[in-house]
Amino acid sequence: MVQNIVMIHGMWGGGWYWEKYKNFFTEKGYKCHTPYLRYHNVDPQAEPDPRLGTTSLIHYAQDLEDDIKKKGLTTKPIIMGHSMGGLLAQILGARGMASALVLLTPASPAGIFSLNLSVIKTFWPVLFKWGFWKKPHSLPFKNSVYGMMHLMSENAQQKHYDQCVHESGKAATEIAFWQQAARVDESKVKCPVLVVAGKEDRITPAPAVKKIAQKYGAFPDNYKCFDKHAHMVVCEPGWDDVAGFVGEWLNKFDKQNRY
Repeated sequence: MVQNIVMIHGMWGGGWYWEKYKNFFTEKGYKCHTPYLRYHNVDPQAEPDPRLGTTSLIHYAQDLEDDIKKKGLTTKPIIMGHSMGGLLAQILGARGMASALVLLTPASPAGIFSLNLSVIKTFWPVLFKWGFWKKPHSLPFKNSVYGMMHLMSENAQQKHYDQCVHESGKAATEIAFWQQAARVDESKVKCPVLVVAGKEDRITPAPAVKKIAQKYGAFPDNYKCFDKHAHMVVCEPGWDDVAGFVGEWLNKFDKQNRY
């Protein structure tokens, strides 16, 4: 039976940045789905939909749940999330939507402190604007490079940034200030969970990501920190090392469920 993987992108992103992972796991026999979050499948040069600013994590999660249900899958999919997508994956896991969760440098759910100087430095241009909590926002290039893409080549940084779109101020606020929408009841997550951190990550710091792994039990077996990686583990140099590790974990998971 073919296993489905739903890959959820993070802030400012889109299904496009899963290309390497999608090809990698498709070659291993998985069927990969790379949905776009609400108002993200747009021209990066276009003005953002004003409704994006007040779009909640709840809206994103419900859209994803509805999309999974519409696919009519015979078994629950593996849900793989990166950054904010990793938080959305946790929310969906608590709703019983996943057979397994793979959280790649995930954003923290409410209750896990993740703010440090590098996070504040990355988000400073957003936080400095009055009303950011209800407006679409984007990061300047230099902040994106500092917080997320500093291990990528200059050409790769520019190419990636040029495809990024605006993000919801409300969703960012819900994550930063531990609002209800960002809460996850770990007792409702019944499926296996793998959590991956990057030691050089400046926007979802490894110590906070480690606490996410501890939240879901089976620690330390459910946690891996890659020393030579930062935030963009899905496409930065050495991405295949991370994907290979995830693939091995999923292979063990598949065997356990097959026999």
